[in-house]
Amino acid sequence: MKNFQVVGIGNAIVDVLTKADDSFLELMGIEKGIMQLVERDRAEILYGAMEGRTQAAGGSVANTLAGIGKLGLRTGFVGRVHDDALGRFYAEAMEQDGTRFVNPPVAGGELPTSRSMIFVSPDGERSMNTYLGISAELGPDDVDLDVAREAEIVFLEGYLFDKDKGKEAFISMARACRDAGGKAGIAISDPFCVERHRADFLRLIENELDYVIGNEDEIKSLWETDDLEAALAKTAAICPLVACTRSGDGVTIIAGTERADVPVEKIVPVDATGAGDGFAAGFLYGLALGRDLETCGRIGCTVAGEVIRHMGPRAQSDLKALLADQNLV
Repeated sequence: MKNFQVVGIGNAIVDVLTKADDSFLELMGIEKGIMQLVERDRAEILYGAMEGRTQAAGGSVANTLAGIGKLGLRTGFVGRVHDDALGRFYAEAMEQDGTRFVNPPVAGGELPTSRSMIFVSPDGERSMNTYLGISAELGPDDVDLDVAREAEIVFLEGYLFDKDKGKEAFISMARACRDAGGKAGIAISDPFCVERHRADFLRLIENELDYVIGNEDEIKSLWETDDLEAALAKTAAICPLVACTRSGDGVTIIAGTERADVPVEKIVPVDATGAGDGFAAGFLYGLALGRDLETCGRIGCTVAGEVIRHMGPRAQSDLKALLADQNLV
């Protein structure tokens, strides 16, 4: 038995959330519904404008690992934080959620711990403004290859592609995991991220990975097409397992000639932050336990559905009990 069932590598970001209406977003020059990278000065302005803030250890892959940990699997996280108050908070919060924080906070670094200012609209849409800070410096030297070899599944965060060192860390981790018999995959993260690194994404998916998770906009962006079915077919041709979320239209999962289309309950989200991360948590939980495609999709949708019913990017209910109610465990 390996030490870890799922190990993720990604940006270690403290999420700071507040509610804001569209007029506030317009006043502050915040583009609604997407993730924007901001510089340190802009981050300080936005942070100062937030009222009624809530704070949590975040980052896309970290959110996913927290969900998997709540479901009882052995998880680890490879990330980079500064040895400051936010960094120590982050490392401790991950450990408290049951995920081993592999890399200790970095002492003496010039950049502070990363943070994302998330403004949640009345319709549940979230607008993320992320200052990457020290997370942007994560590279191959931060990857413990023994940890990668001891993982049954490695999960990579697409946002790391914005730095060459992040790409190198990705590949080192994926190869070490696969060479030891594990599976490696990626969350595409954002269509704008795809536009910046389309060729690199496609090479990685085809040559280094066993699975890919993305929403319909991200999958279509990979191939620069508005035809989702065509984009899914092309992605499935280069990757053994593809999971595509389609908001209220459900989820499509393809593995070779096998396909599962899983419906979802349509609800108005309280806060859509972390919906994709929650889906990935449930999907990877099912994958780690060897469940069939449809069951993996149903578990993912169930976890995502719980996440969007409250403020914040992580599940708050007893996920095992929730899955048991639906005969999914």
